[in-house]
Amino acid sequence: MKITNNLQKIFNQTPSSVYLVFAILIFASSNSLTRKIVEIGKDNLIDGRNPISLCNVLFVGNICALGLMLLIFHKHWTLHKLKALTRKDWVSITFTGILSGAIAPALIFTALGQTNVTNIVLIGRIEPIFTLLLSVWLLRSQVNSWTILGSLVSFVGAVTTAFLTNSPQKMTMLGFQLGTGEILVAIAAVIVSISTVVNKLQLRSIPLGIITIYRNVLGTLIFFMLANFLYGAKHFADVLSPFLWQWMLIYAAIIVVTGQLCWLIGVKKATSTELNLASLFNPIIAIFMAYLILGEVPTSAQYWGGSLLLIGVVLSFIGNLYQSKTNQKLSKPILHEAMEMNIGFRGI
Repeated sequence: MKITNNLQKIFNQTPSSVYLVFAILIFASSNSLTRKIVEIGKDNLIDGRNPISLCNVLFVGNICALGLMLLIFHKHWTLHKLKALTRKDWVSITFTGILSGAIAPALIFTALGQTNVTNIVLIGRIEPIFTLLLSVWLLRSQVNSWTILGSLVSFVGAVTTAFLTNSPQKMTMLGFQLGTGEILVAIAAVIVSISTVVNKLQLRSIPLGIITIYRNVLGTLIFFMLANFLYGAKHFADVLSPFLWQWMLIYAAIIVVTGQLCWLIGVKKATSTELNLASLFNPIIAIFMAYLILGEVPTSAQYWGGSLLLIGVVLSFIGNLYQSKTNQKLSKPILHEAMEMNIGFRGI
């Protein structure tokens, strides 16, 4: 009992920033760790196949994430709460479940095989500008000029990276040369931004646990069926491999369990400014982790894009500080939105 009380005391006294730092470090490392684990699988082939393929990582990783979500949100799945959902609600969460639970992760994982992690991080920053535009349009959100300017500069940084990158696979679009991986990341970012705004609307009437668990289950099933249709059943031949699950359990323990719990605890105790600052620094830390874990040295295109991204982060942070002065108290809807945007598996 004394040990439990001491742990509870430590938990209550630990600042929210500590939990957020651990969460951001873990999330920012996720793409690099995924690539590293896939490389380990290439050195341990089974009948010429990589047991830790990107598809297997996504499929098994989602199953592990589902276990965590059920542990945290099982109380949301009561008969009373399920009956309260309308047909429109089910259509809405099905739509976002397919987009953010299956299509976006599949695009990101495909892009991991086409381009490097740094490009994925930088180009993925077009998401905030689309989310901002949709939030103003659909949610009537109030944003200040600093936030708008920061998002625009970050967007320019992402576009700069995409067009200046020397990719082995190029596609011509409106006279410009773009790599296939960069295009996939951009499409995924737009999809995630749409899903984020729609989810904010859903959270006004639908419990967070129902949305996240339903999205995970639906996305996993859709992805599994789509991959079987495109690549055949043999594509998941090693999904029960002990070697795969050995690494996925480690992956789930670090990325899914520890990362999500640190984020949820941090969100519960943090202010809106701390949450925004954590989200802003995520891509910068992700680029550093790509260098540290994979040895990815930024190219000139990535230096240009990253510099603009850093300027955008500073401008957005000024906007966040300004906004926090007019909204000192963290409201419950903001808390739920922050949890929704970071719970479950996200490739960006």
